[in-house]
Amino acid sequence: MQSSATSASSAVSLRPLFSIPVIVAALGYFVDVYDLLLFNIVRVPSLKDMGLSESDISLIGGKILNYQQAGLLLGGILWGILGDKRGRLSVLFGSIITYSLANLACGVVEDPQVYAWLRFVAGLGLAGELGAGITLVSEILPKELRGYGSSLVASVGLLGAVVAYFTVALFNWRTTYFVGGGLGLGLLVLRVSVFESGMFKKVQKANVSRGNFWALFHGGNRLIRYVRCMGIALPTYLVIGILATFSNEFGKALGLDEAVQPGRCVMFTYVGTVLGDLTSGILSQQLRSRKKAIGLMMGLTAIFVVIYLFGGISSADTFYILAALMGFGIGYIAMFLTITAESFGTNLRATATTSVANNVRATTLLTIPAFQALKPSLGVLNAAAIVASVCFGLGFWALITMEETFGKELDYTEE
Repeated sequence: MQSSATSASSAVSLRPLFSIPVIVAALGYFVDVYDLLLFNIVRVPSLKDMGLSESDISLIGGKILNYQQAGLLLGGILWGILGDKRGRLSVLFGSIITYSLANLACGVVEDPQVYAWLRFVAGLGLAGELGAGITLVSEILPKELRGYGSSLVASVGLLGAVVAYFTVALFNWRTTYFVGGGLGLGLLVLRVSVFESGMFKKVQKANVSRGNFWALFHGGNRLIRYVRCMGIALPTYLVIGILATFSNEFGKALGLDEAVQPGRCVMFTYVGTVLGDLTSGILSQQLRSRKKAIGLMMGLTAIFVVIYLFGGISSADTFYILAALMGFGIGYIAMFLTITAESFGTNLRATATTSVANNVRATTLLTIPAFQALKPSLGVLNAAAIVASVCFGLGFWALITMEETFGKELDYTEE
């Protein structure tokens, strides 16, 4: 019995969580989130500095954000394919160079159209970071620790949004882009010490097709797995992409006396998300279920969104508290990507995980135009409610119908 207990104890040792690949993946996601959310935070001051009116800031700001999201959408496919064909590390190196240089260029931009294209290139680079990192961590950690590992990566990473907010508070918006680019190039040095996934090396030697994006759409079972992995994450970018990013418009619609600052709202949302990601990872391990943990978090998010829109918020402080609570609810970002990594074989794992991560981010290409199109006739609150209903409806459908992946062995390939 004692020998069995000792064996069980060693099987769940937390030491692998602090290995170099996990730490570097976490720091990579930190820089990724800093750079990804930077435009959301500096959208208003940067465009105002370029001479745009309040109405143009809303419309052109949404356009620039969608350029960035389009870059994420395209980059998610390109980096995912590269991750399965050339290795997870090739993505981690290539993506960080791309978005670091783009962010440095954002620091000197003067024209909104050039700004939009630079955010497209930044999005293209940022698309590779999280998916490749979660894929690598999922493959090198024991199956008993994958939930903890993903939560550790996400929690450290999401702090990048908080640091971005305080950097903006301390410096000119241009300087914050220089900081982001510098952080990325600094992280590049640390990447040299990271080793490749053993599972990828094994499949690299096998006679099997790798990184075929279109293979995800061959066969109903594989396609529905892919769609469900995206579906469960729809509420996350509803909260980030609309409710937090355009929070100044929601504050006005609610009649708050104090103007809501979008950057501050984004910061509070991500503080909540950090805590939520830690909680969801631990919850999935304790419940021995990814689905149950995500179901609880998604249900909480739905409740908080209803209160945010129709709960009669009367002060800016309460508004920010609700933003943090919604952030806590969507704190299953790492968990939905872990499910994606666990749902596909090694020869398609990076392709699926990286593209799903960015397809979800790029849903704002649909949700933001839908929200803006509904606003004139329905108002800000009702327009958001309709978009939210669609996102949560699809999210709960995907969750209920997908398979449980907790504890699944990952050393296999897709036929």
